[in-house]
Amino acid sequence: MKRVLLLAASLTVACSSHSSGPRPARPSGAGNVITAEDIAHSPGMSLEQLLVARIPGLSFGRTADGRTFIKLRGSSTFMGDEEALVVVNGIALGPNAAGNLNAIEMHDIESITVLQDAASTAQWGSRGGNGVILIRTKRG
Repeated sequence: MKRVLLLAASLTVACSSHSSGPRPARPSGAGNVITAEDIAHSPGMSLEQLLVARIPGLSFGRTADGRTFIKLRGSSTFMGDEEALVVVNGIALGPNAAGNLNAIEMHDIESITVLQDAASTAQWGSRGGNGVILIRTKRG
């Protein structure tokens, strides 16, 4: 009985030890977050302009046929596409998601989270290989 209590006590001490350094504001890999407050403080900016201004490495480009695409990571994936996956309220948008961004009203957006690292985008499989832009809208 003493042995079990001693083991439990040492586990409690090991699990509750504090690190000496400062803790990060959010876990690594959580992505860049743009909130509704950030959007309100950027009047007159389009969603494209806001994303380019706030997210390092994000750019918009044009394909040979003139379609707009969002480039977030690397030059291309295995399948040859360069476009980041856009997910609105849990629903992944199809091709030409950058063109679909114009249909989203800026004032309806609650938050935008941009995921770039492999650990964060893994749940989206190969479609998330070029990064994922999660948009959550306000629900009335």
